[in-house]
Amino acid sequence: MLTSFDEETIRMLESKANLLRRHVINMTFEAGSGHPGGSLSSADIITALFFKIMRHDPKNEKWPERDRFVLSKGHCAPVYYAALAESGYFPTEELHTLRKMSCRLQGHPCKTKTPGVEMSTGSLGQGLSISNGIALAGRMDKHSYHVYCLCGDGELQEGQVWEAAMFAAHYKLDNLTCIVDRNGLQIDGATEKVMALEPLADKWRAFGWNVMEINGNDIHQVLDALERAKAHKGRPTVIIAKTTKGKGVSFMENNVSFHGKSPTKEEHEKALRELEGAV
Repeated sequence: MLTSFDEETIRMLESKANLLRRHVINMTFEAGSGHPGGSLSSADIITALFFKIMRHDPKNEKWPERDRFVLSKGHCAPVYYAALAESGYFPTEELHTLRKMSCRLQGHPCKTKTPGVEMSTGSLGQGLSISNGIALAGRMDKHSYHVYCLCGDGELQEGQVWEAAMFAAHYKLDNLTCIVDRNGLQIDGATEKVMALEPLADKWRAFGWNVMEINGNDIHQVLDALERAKAHKGRPTVIIAKTTKGKGVSFMENNVSFHGKSPTKEEHEKALRELEGAV
């Protein structure tokens, strides 16, 4: 049974996710590069985290009890930056500087440059290990924060992820939630053709995790899973979130070419019309 959330909250978050998607389209178009596909697929997950679930304060960025977010699939920085800007960590006007020389918004998240970024990421497979360390430190220091790590599904082909999965289960890191953006596509094609991941849920269960499977583009399901993950004790939780690559833009949906390609002028205009029409 899904946790109850009022319809006004759901509508607000859906509208916010749409706004983040429009930012992604504008940012990647203006930069002439970037990764729109995975940014669009994970927009609902990041929206739920930053605008409902996580405890964080842009006016007190180093608050010790803040929840932590690690974007393991660091190439999807555009949607992360959009969420940080809309949360108030820096002006939304700065989103136009993505990937430009001397800007704070690098192609991958940089902890030392960008306000709100907890960890520099981009080398795939490392985010869950980093999240383990943050979660274990929180327990040892008796902090109440929760750690959220967003991984790409193609990223799970990295062996380090499974070493991290063993570690988290061994130390019973129940203050850690891993979300897998299961959009089924990576830069070289379908994940199941490049290096099959299924049966994915069974793999995580075998490693000792509490496992949930949801529609990652359904805000209500995302919220419910995140709430239940935080309440679960004794084991870390993984949420396998089935999403659509390029979600919200018809010609980008399930189109692997937009994994790391910016839209043309005509595609940019069409994408914005579609997203604005969905508000």
